[in-house]
Amino acid sequence: MGEEEVSNKQIILKDYVHGFPKESDFLFKTSSTIKLKLPDDSHDAVLVKNLYLSCDPYMCHRMRGVVFNYTPPFTPGSPINGYGVSRVVDSSHRSFSKGDLIWGITGWEEYSLITDTSSLFKIQDADLPLSYYTGLLGMPGITAYAGFYEVCSPKKDEIVFISAASGAVGQLVGQFAKLMGCYVVGSAGSKDKVDLLINKFGFDAAFNYKEEEDLNAALKRYFPDGIDIYFENVGGKMLDAVLLNMRLRGRIAVCGMISQYNLEEHEGVRNLFCLVTKRVRMEGFVVLDYYHLYPELLELVLPLIREGKLTYIEDIAQGLESGPAAFVGLFSGRNVGKQVVAVARE
Repeated sequence: MGEEEVSNKQIILKDYVHGFPKESDFLFKTSSTIKLKLPDDSHDAVLVKNLYLSCDPYMCHRMRGVVFNYTPPFTPGSPINGYGVSRVVDSSHRSFSKGDLIWGITGWEEYSLITDTSSLFKIQDADLPLSYYTGLLGMPGITAYAGFYEVCSPKKDEIVFISAASGAVGQLVGQFAKLMGCYVVGSAGSKDKVDLLINKFGFDAAFNYKEEEDLNAALKRYFPDGIDIYFENVGGKMLDAVLLNMRLRGRIAVCGMISQYNLEEHEGVRNLFCLVTKRVRMEGFVVLDYYHLYPELLELVLPLIREGKLTYIEDIAQGLESGPAAFVGLFSGRNVGKQVVAVARE
């Protein structure tokens, strides 16, 4: 009997991108087909049906052909890939069986053959929304947990500032800080997002950075006594202003710099000498170095989710074909909460 073969819609990167990514940089391809069985010579591989895909800002580096030591560039003419949630269709790997739900790196397509399974995690708690494994219970969750608890070394009653605070990582860092008894302020790019930070996530205060002509003055207004911890997501002018407002022996965890990702020439930072005068520690980090903390994250957040003490907001685009627009929207702040693409329902 012949093996079942199905069509496999894909999102293809046409060519490397300069400047801000556009929807026209992608091709939605419907002509590909795939067999729903692994090749006989496959070892430690899985064939999966993709359910949810994650839109993450770091992916734009891979579209530009930039080589980093932790993530390779995309290949023009091939499907892009990133974090997602999938169901195993066939497996030659002893840790994964047909029918298992997993999260990790997969292709932006309906079905993917994954030969590098090092990034895959089996989902044990499927009673929660599976889309959460692109965010709160996936890579952004580990990022928030490691960045706040490990890099920031927080203490009760400290003053915490989070930029891009309504995004996938920022909304979690703010809630972790509140659970620890910190005073928390976030910045975001619209009134609706500011309201969300205060009324949904429980931040003590928040402001729309787009309405502030002088970021230094804004920070002095919200932090008259200075900032102990800054969770950095945007870089540029915001980082420069924050450096002037850090407290003695403050900590800055550099998670990302989304304001700089698509600039041909990055903005300079003028106030770095504040690191010396205020004895501030600024440390960049990459989530790949902290995957070993995933069990700790689950131990903390699973009870909080089930008790309604931790909130997570998602912006879910429907259909693989909506992926390019959803991804491009990240860089204009179009999404509210974690941007997810729903490829298929259960």
